[in-house]
Parts: sequence; C-alpha cells; structure tokens
Amino acid sequence: MIRATKVIHPVQHCTETVTLTYDDRFRRRMMMMSDQGTEFLLDLAQAEELKHDTGLLLEDGRTISVRAAAEELMRADSADPLHLMRTAWHVGNRHLACEIHADHLVLRWDHVIAEMLEGLCCNVSRMKAPFQPEGGAYGHGRTHSHTHE
Repeated sequence: MIRATKVIHPVQHCTETVTLTYDDRFRRRMMMMSDQGTEFLLDLAQAEELKHDTGLLLEDGRTISVRAAAEELMRADSADPLHLMRTAWHVGNRHLACEIHADHLVLRWDHVIAEMLEGLCCNVSRMKAPFQPEGGAYGHGRTHSHTHE
C-alpha cells in the first residue's frame, strides 16, 4: 500500500484529488481513496490540518490535492455588526466550530442551534458548501493547549 507521509503547502502539479469533509481533514493515519480511485494510507507523524488546496506527497513522488467537500451548513445573518458579534459570542460559548465573516456566520447544520440563532434574531438559511471554521486560539489548527477540567 502506498503511503502519503507529508503535507505540502502550497500544492503544485497534481493530477489527482481527494475530497474530504471537515472532520476527515484533520487526521494522522487513515486509509483514503483519491477521487480518481488511487488507494493510499495517510501516514503522518502527527495529526495535521488538511486544508483545501494543500497536497499529500505520496512515497512515489506523486502529489494528491486535498479538496474540501460540500457539507450541510447554515448561514446566520444580521444587518447589525454588534449583534453579529454578540451572536458569535454565544456560538463560541457553546464551543461550536464556526466560520466568521464580516456580515455572517457559517456553522454546521443543526436544527437546535438554528432555533437558538433565530431566537437571537438572526436570519438563518441552510446551504451546502465546504466548511473551514476558525482555528483554535491556543495552538494550531483545531486544537487549543488547555483543558476544561
């Protein structure tokens, strides 16, 4: 079985892609199959964020480009920037992964959270798109360096 042992930023000269969900884009070791049918073992020294358009270097020198899969998401809009900041605080208080934009928030679809956002007077709409939320404040990618004990 061929292995992918290194993540390359930025990616260049790829003839193959692998399309992964947000959860599958943070791995250390996992069997994968490219969109073109190549089976390979992701075998990194440590778990690493596989962002959209990074590359996975295979042992034979080929590179497979990582693509972010479209997922079921929701968009929370507010015309008032202060209201949107307060809404982002409530989302963060629940430790939810969230994309933060100047005029809206994007979260994974969850009917309970959608009701909460509507209760906070946001306009909520469903969408299907790649998901790339903010990383952790203390550390790299999705991690943070403290515990909640």
